[in-house]
Amino acid sequence: MDNFRNIGLIGRLGSKAVIDTLKQLIRFLDDKGLNVILDQKIAEVMPGHGRQTSKQKMMGEICDLVIVVGGDGSLLGAARSLAQSNVPVLGVNRGNLGFLTDISPQEIEERVNEVLQGKYSVDTRFLLDVNIRRKGEMVGEMAALNDCVLHPGKATRMIQFDLYIEGQFVYTQRSDGLIISTPTGSTAYALSAGGPIMHPKLDALVLVPMFPHTLSSRPIVVNGNSELKMVVSEENSTYPTISCDGQSDFSLTPGDIITVRKKSAKLKLIHPVDYNFYETCREKLGWSSRPS
Repeated sequence: MDNFRNIGLIGRLGSKAVIDTLKQLIRFLDDKGLNVILDQKIAEVMPGHGRQTSKQKMMGEICDLVIVVGGDGSLLGAARSLAQSNVPVLGVNRGNLGFLTDISPQEIEERVNEVLQGKYSVDTRFLLDVNIRRKGEMVGEMAALNDCVLHPGKATRMIQFDLYIEGQFVYTQRSDGLIISTPTGSTAYALSAGGPIMHPKLDALVLVPMFPHTLSSRPIVVNGNSELKMVVSEENSTYPTISCDGQSDFSLTPGDIITVRKKSAKLKLIHPVDYNFYETCREKLGWSSRPS
């Protein structure tokens, strides 16, 4: 992967700072004699760019490297589009937290130049396949890098569902829902709900109940290859929602069956060569930054 000739650029819409960073990147890559391909959506707000454009889903087929400029949300969306193509993805942080987009705009040229020279580390992250069946028929398919969340939707009341892991019944729960998170998502919504932080290299999933109607309901960590199934109870008076990465939603009806399993394709996430997960946690989560 040290021969990056065709570089795809994806940016968050609606941000002048992102556009400025993209223009800086284009100038830098031009000076290196590299071919720049812009995501079609961001190209529409950059008139006169004079570059080849591509739909996001196709960028993995024509690019050797894709650089995402934005926040973690921008990278989550790109990951779902690009994981199937196996193209490596590099994140530049123009958002708030930046767990996945870990290059700061101030060091962008230095860090990107290191990547172009082959100085980087590769982090492989798995995604989730989420399927919804209704009366025996498939009615919805979704994907997630962070998490999939069963929740009440617009209603402000508890929902009831059955949980199965590897075909074995676990419990019937009344709660505000359930978060099923990958290690990547363990520092996101699942963390806010009281779930554990999982190292990205772990092959595991964490299931975090949301305000369960029982004091004994706690997060469960299971093997990453486990097949999980949630059955929406017929007793629900409201229609719950299943959400993936907080970006795509599907409205459910009582009796629907949601199946969650690991996706076969994985995301290749590129970091600077000195990337340190624990340093990222210290910086982003406010841990003590000095050894005793």
